[in-house]
Amino acid sequence: MSGGAPDPSSAVALDGDRELARRVGLAWRELRRGAAMTVLRELFFGVGDDALEPGQMDTLDTLVREPAWRMGDLADALRVDPSTATRAVERLVKAGLAERTPCSDDKRVVKVSATPAGHQRFATVSAIRNDALDRILSRYEPDEREVLAEYLERFVRALDEMVADLDRD
Repeated sequence: MSGGAPDPSSAVALDGDRELARRVGLAWRELRRGAAMTVLRELFFGVGDDALEPGQMDTLDTLVREPAWRMGDLADALRVDPSTATRAVERLVKAGLAERTPCSDDKRVVKVSATPAGHQRFATVSAIRNDALDRILSRYEPDEREVLAEYLERFVRALDEMVADLDRD
């Protein structure tokens, strides 16, 4: 169209995009709520005094990927500020799932690692989580599973890029 008049087809597309964004937002909310349901929390994180918080499990999940982490690197990997990482590690240390040790090249630096009990707890939770995901994904055709994985990975990358843009503003 010329003369600066709005293109009606772009307005329809924008309305369609807003509706899709609303649907994605609702699905995201329901994912959070579903993951927070008592049944799943107990299944993934334990019950009673043995239960972990989701943030603690995220920390343990990250700790097992490397032999040891500097706290700043761990906080970056978790996408949290260092004080949040420190609190999560403290809870894991109290539970016997992580340990702090002085860095061999710089005694002022503390490294954190998962203990054998932490590795075992992670393996147990991972097996349960994998079984749950296998059950969920069994409702999709194999090609749909691949597409879902690709789209979720792209969604996470887009989210990370948006957050990085917000940090720069």
